[in-house]
Amino acid sequence: MSSTSGLSRRQFIFRSVSGAALAATSSWTLPAIAQNTAPKRGGTLVATWGGLEPQALFVPGGGGSSPFQTSTKILERLLKLDEKLEFQPVLAETITPSADFKQYTIVLRKGVKWHDGADFDAKDVAYNFLQHWKPISAGIALKALSKVSAPDSHTVVLNFDQPTPEFFLKSILAGQYQLVVPRHLYEGKDLLTNPLNNTPVGTGPWKYGQWVRGSHVLYARNTGYWSANRPYLDKLIIRWWGDPASRSAALETGELSVAYSNPVPARDIDRLVKTGKVVVDTRGYENSAWTVTAEFNQRREHVKRKEVRQALLHAINRQFIVDTIYYGRGKPAVSPIFSSNAQFYTSDVPRYPFDPKKAAALLDAAGLPLKDGKRFTVNVVAAAWFEENAKLGQYIKQALEDVGVAVKLDSVDRATALKRIYGDYDYDIALSNFTAPLEPVPIVTQFFTTDGIVKGAAFRNATGYSSKEMDALVARLMTETNPKARQKLAWEFARLASTDVPIVPLVEMESFTLAGKKVRNFTRGANVQGESLDDAWIDS
Repeated sequence: MSSTSGLSRRQFIFRSVSGAALAATSSWTLPAIAQNTAPKRGGTLVATWGGLEPQALFVPGGGGSSPFQTSTKILERLLKLDEKLEFQPVLAETITPSADFKQYTIVLRKGVKWHDGADFDAKDVAYNFLQHWKPISAGIALKALSKVSAPDSHTVVLNFDQPTPEFFLKSILAGQYQLVVPRHLYEGKDLLTNPLNNTPVGTGPWKYGQWVRGSHVLYARNTGYWSANRPYLDKLIIRWWGDPASRSAALETGELSVAYSNPVPARDIDRLVKTGKVVVDTRGYENSAWTVTAEFNQRREHVKRKEVRQALLHAINRQFIVDTIYYGRGKPAVSPIFSSNAQFYTSDVPRYPFDPKKAAALLDAAGLPLKDGKRFTVNVVAAAWFEENAKLGQYIKQALEDVGVAVKLDSVDRATALKRIYGDYDYDIALSNFTAPLEPVPIVTQFFTTDGIVKGAAFRNATGYSSKEMDALVARLMTETNPKARQKLAWEFARLASTDVPIVPLVEMESFTLAGKKVRNFTRGANVQGESLDDAWIDS
């Protein structure tokens, strides 16, 4: 069936305005580089992403992709997941489980110093486990952690009340939010409001230099970095452009070196590549698959009812969204565990194919018939940090109005969106985004668990959905150490999430990075926006 089949006239007009011509399929090639080419030293790299300036350079609770990008150049994790999806040591050299998976021994890297000259040691890691990761950033993932000890300066022992799967724990420690902060600068202070979050002190390859609000943050090379001879660059700048057109122009002029996470609309990719100055790469997002979501506020009339949410989903043509708004660069989402996740994905979940007549019939059956041409009204908040989100808001308004649901649409900037969706819960339906790692707990599951409801915490359970069945299922995911059994539990999670639909991924977005032709090693790792860029270099 074509993507225009069954569309109203208004939807067809929307598509024409957005541009019906789809971009060509990925056909670009990166410049050929001899494998033995030695990195060149020096130069300044300017990086950005497809969003705006962060609320702080480091946000302990997460805060989304923008502070993730700025903080991970200064602060480091214990592990990382590389481009081959294998765990690699960063501040931890080894992490070894006991036979019953209730104890883990972590051996830390020696000779590491904080940027202020203090020694990094086991007490720093113990502090982060107990004061940072368990109560704030890891959510329920470390709920079973009962004791953390430091028998010597470079060894940490973790004790859990229940078996803890190795892949699960390592994924947490290599995850987006488990950055190590200095105990000697944070202990005894409120970690969330510490002014140091705007001028972080870390162990990473880059030191904080200057943050010019509304423009950029400057990083200085850490000459005492534990990885010898790195970083290769002299300086790193993360700069923000207010709109995609200015990012495109900066890439063309060379003012911008590398731009992550869909920095320009898909329609502009081919044009930029044809200039011969820019290359595109879709690698490096294996552990950070992007989606755009519809979130239904369980505190609001009508959308708090499962049968109403299911009915509304039948009014939305996901293939139309892919073809029109994303220019074919993506695919309709099936469940909160994406098709790119070979370890945990299943297609055996409830689906809601585009069928406006069925949507109308289900709304009638739910006791919400048309009255004077309208069933009820919803407030849709579109987080317009991406241009596509604003366009999606326009389409959702049209689609819901076609089945008799009136829509008040608010397309808002980043700060307003974060406050309204995750702070004030001021919406009926929110259009937002999240990135999903391979391990579903806690980044994906926290959108569905009761423990994930943390008022003011961005990209958690803002819908207020709470289910004993779901909480129990996720708890089992956290304790099952057999990989095959865990896979089946993940499938059960996906089926329940796709039945209750409090938050629904609509599109699996194809993620891409754009870079100047002479930039090297800009997509190393499985979550490139959070890579430290210690091995990036410029071939000039």
